Amino acid sequence: MFTGIVAAVGTITSVAPLAGGLDAGVRLAIDAGPLPLADVGLGDSIAINGACMTVTEKSATGFTVDVSRESLNKTVGLDAPGEVNLEKALTLAERLGGHLVSGHVDGLGVVHSFEPVGESRELIIDAPHELGKFLAYKGSIVVNGVSLTVNRVHDLEEGGQKVCRFSINLIPHTIEVTTLRHLAAGSRVNLEIDLIARYVERMLAATTAR
Repeated sequence: MFTGIVAAVGTITSVAPLAGGLDAGVRLAIDAGPLPLADVGLGDSIAINGACMTVTEKSATGFTVDVSRESLNKTVGLDAPGEVNLEKALTLAERLGGHLVSGHVDGLGVVHSFEPVGESRELIIDAPHELGKFLAYKGSIVVNGVSLTVNRVHDLEEGGQKVCRFSINLIPHTIEVTTLRHLAAGSRVNLEIDLIARYVERMLAATTAR
């Protein structure tokens, strides 16, 4: 489990194909940047741009993870060198500064706009229509591993497709300490819906089916 509070911005330094042909995944070598690794062991979980991955090798300054083809197909930002948001798995002794996050990406969103509003910036994202029922005013959403609060949400049709458009306010600190500062209109992002909303939807569906 994670909190969606990014601990550091690291860098994917290399992407190496794994054996197995077109269906194979890749091995990522990651420079952890300022993320402390003294308490990280082999097999531990680290969220990379919001996707939970398992440490397969570790050095004093970085680590490697193996990413399956399925994960590559369902995420963005894990297939090429570049900056990534990092968070180590939550321990029960830590503050839950964001919200409970599983590190399982539910879908890909597309940035509609990212514009200054006063001292902050408004990030507007189009999410897949099927995720819309999990988004609510003042509810939580994870974008590229960052726990954020939904300010507005609308279901609409864009380019002949139904989408859920929601907006988020990013304060200067969030922009400074995460990779969200690199976003622009058209950027794709990893989205994870609120864990509690996921279970509520399942319980309501099960009750209706009786």
